[in-house]
Amino acid sequence: MANVSYNHIIRKITAGFGGLFDNITLVRYNGDGTESERFIVPIAYAAKELYVQRLQSDYNLDKKVQMTLPRMSFELTGMSYDASRKQNTNIKSFTNTNAGVVSQYNPVPYNFNYSLYLYTRNIEDAHQIVEHILPYFTPDYTIKLNLISELGIIKEVPIILNTTNFDITYEGSRDSDTRTIIWTLDFTVKGFIFGQTSTPKIIGTTITNIFNDTTASNNVLLNMNSTGLGTYQEGEFIYQGTSFSMATATGTVVKWVPINNQLTIKNISGNFISSQPIVGVKTNASYTFNSYNVLPTDLAQIITITTPTDAKANTLYSYNTILNEGSNISNNIINTNNFSGDLSLVLGQDDLSIELENPIDLLGN
Repeated sequence: MANVSYNHIIRKITAGFGGLFDNITLVRYNGDGTESERFIVPIAYAAKELYVQRLQSDYNLDKKVQMTLPRMSFELTGMSYDASRKQNTNIKSFTNTNAGVVSQYNPVPYNFNYSLYLYTRNIEDAHQIVEHILPYFTPDYTIKLNLISELGIIKEVPIILNTTNFDITYEGSRDSDTRTIIWTLDFTVKGFIFGQTSTPKIIGTTITNIFNDTTASNNVLLNMNSTGLGTYQEGEFIYQGTSFSMATATGTVVKWVPINNQLTIKNISGNFISSQPIVGVKTNASYTFNSYNVLPTDLAQIITITTPTDAKANTLYSYNTILNEGSNISNNIINTNNFSGDLSLVLGQDDLSIELENPIDLLGN
């Protein structure tokens, strides 16, 4: 909230509201129905005080009071949050300006309460002005306001007429003919308040890495301890337990690298325990493991780069797509995590929190 943010929204809504009534023409007639005079009723932003208006229009006070009427004034009397018009405030609008891309979050809905005051000396003038205004509000009238000009955000703002009432005030003695007729029209403007604009960065390059779904059929690379015997054979079954028929966990050898003591297996079933030896059915090789890697297969990578690379929003651009498959994928973009303990699979018997507390098992289905 420390950042400066002023979009002149209240000022624009107030000017838009007052602009609805700034060209009301009053016509007076002679007794035979012919036109006597016509003039535009002046309007200003002010509270309901006749002499405040007189002071603004006649600083020298050399005019009679009657000369200041009829006239109108209006004022903002209150604001309230409108939860019924709430929008998703996480959505942004973007546009391209000379300074770069500018973004703006969705606005917050607020209702603005305005009062319009009509001051006349006679009832006929008041009725004519009121009859000029009321037909436009049924009960609302919608105007368009350019609220955020740099983003081109133009909102349709409804103005609702709520109530109308009048008051007749006599000046001087009780028998005096000098009087002031004041009509009050209360409105609700359904507007919005906008926050601060920002300048986001452009995404010029996207990289999408595609892996196989991590299930028990995926290959798993076991880093075996050097204190073991034998050589595993590709395609042979492996197990943990007293025998293959009594095994607590089984799998199939994909690859054995004796130099690094790395065993790649698939088709895992059961729960491999890191402290117990993994035995080959054919070769009778036997090793324990200390860590593992999940090896996704059928890997692909899609790289998309905009052309030109400095493309901006709302400008013409194209893009180049690079597709890498298998061994052509950049190792600088895709990293394989080495787990020094358990492998958490969706088909495992224990959840991840239990495994992290006791990192000794390789879980299967």
